[in-house]
Amino acid sequence: MAGIDDCLARMMTIPGAQRVTLVDCASGLAVASAGREDLVDQHEDAAGATEVVRAVLGSPALSATAAGDDIEEIIVCGSAGYHLLAITGADLDGHLFVHLLVDRDKGNLALARLRLKGLVEEMAGR
Repeated sequence: MAGIDDCLARMMTIPGAQRVTLVDCASGLAVASAGREDLVDQHEDAAGATEVVRAVLGSPALSATAAGDDIEEIIVCGSAGYHLLAITGADLDGHLFVHLLVDRDKGNLALARLRLKGLVEEMAGR
C-alpha cells in the first residue's frame, strides 16, 4: 500500500488538479492535504465536503441499496472547476474520502476521474 502523502502528491499530478484533501467522514476533519493553500483552508474544505458526502450517502433516493454503500464518487460541476469526491470504502480505517478540485480550463473530467479512482484504490491497498 502506498503512503498517503505519496498518493496525494501523485493526485496533484492529474492535469488541472489544484487541491486534494483526504477527509475523515465521521469527524469531518482533514487527515492530509496537498496543493494550493490560497483556495480554502484544509479544515474548511473538509467540513464543507463532508456535508455533501453525508447528504448523498444518507439519501435513499440516491442509493440502490438500503445501506447506501453503493456510491463510489460524487461530482460537483462549477463554472470554474470540478469537485471530485471519491469514497475510499472500508479498506482504510472507517469512511474516508478524497476531495479533488480540478480547474475546468486546465483539466479533463474524464481523465481526472480515471486517475483519481486508480490512486484511491492504490491508497486503500486494493
